[in-house]
Amino acid sequence: MTSTTSSPDLASDRPAEPDAVEQVTLLTHPLRPRLLMVSAVERIAARMVRVRLTGEDLADFVTVAPEDHVKLFLPTEQGGTPEMPEVVDDRWVGGRHLTSRDYTVRYFDREARTLDIDLVLHEHGVAGRWAGRAQVGDLVGVLGPRGSFLVNDVFDWYVFAVDETALPAAARWLERLRADVPVTVIVEVQDEGDVLPLASAASVDVTWLFREDRAPGTTSLLADAVRGTDLPAGEGFVWVAGESLSIKPLRRYLKDEVGLGRDSFDVDGYWRKGVADHDHHDDDTEAPEDLPVEDAAVPAGSTVPAGSSAPASGPSGD
Repeated sequence: MTSTTSSPDLASDRPAEPDAVEQVTLLTHPLRPRLLMVSAVERIAARMVRVRLTGEDLADFVTVAPEDHVKLFLPTEQGGTPEMPEVVDDRWVGGRHLTSRDYTVRYFDREARTLDIDLVLHEHGVAGRWAGRAQVGDLVGVLGPRGSFLVNDVFDWYVFAVDETALPAAARWLERLRADVPVTVIVEVQDEGDVLPLASAASVDVTWLFREDRAPGTTSLLADAVRGTDLPAGEGFVWVAGESLSIKPLRRYLKDEVGLGRDSFDVDGYWRKGVADHDHHDDDTEAPEDLPVEDAAVPAGSTVPAGSSAPASGPSGD
């Protein structure tokens, strides 16, 4: 069962205890641009940096789900002030031409007014390059989160299969799960230098997959690992996030071959090889050629397909 509601009370970043039958809650939040300052930069892995942002604009910031994401608006020159988007009546009306990138909220501390974002380092993207040069005092524009796809912790087990772009969301998710619930975690990264500690009260079994000298998005490591995983008995949730095209076939696999219901899995393309600023919402509906004949006639947008992440789940990279 899925429910839809507006943003919860700002007094808590966790919604009220979910009804036992409510597996997924969709939430929307007011859209407000925020100008924040970098207060700390930490290299947490060979190819990942944690940037801490701070500012009084965070006083009414809301984040409730592990995949919540924000758009970062970066300055065009070192030490400059980024141009900010314009929001009127809760709609983004100005600054659509601005360069922005979506990143997952790793951690938010309302009392301290700090927001942590983990960024993958690389030289082929504007945000990846900025992450390697970020300094304390730099200004960053932030917009969102616009919505939350909250998977309530009512399942018997979980399977998370992600690459490094979705690793921040996976780490946040693991920290929120109840004690002792079984979780299988599969992570594809370049090599051992990208391995991070994953804290959780859950009963977690982690497998790290190393692509070594192969380029990101060119392997079938995640897809093969998911297909090779024996799912436990009971009602569980499978979440797959990474390069869009490499994981796309898992939507049909989980729905048709495994038989999971629409609220029991999410396959989310966080990025697409060769595409800058990939809009992961484009992946929320399958192309007609990927659908069974009986589904191909359904007009796009008329239903929420199995495994969709509407209104929003969050990437973490270019």
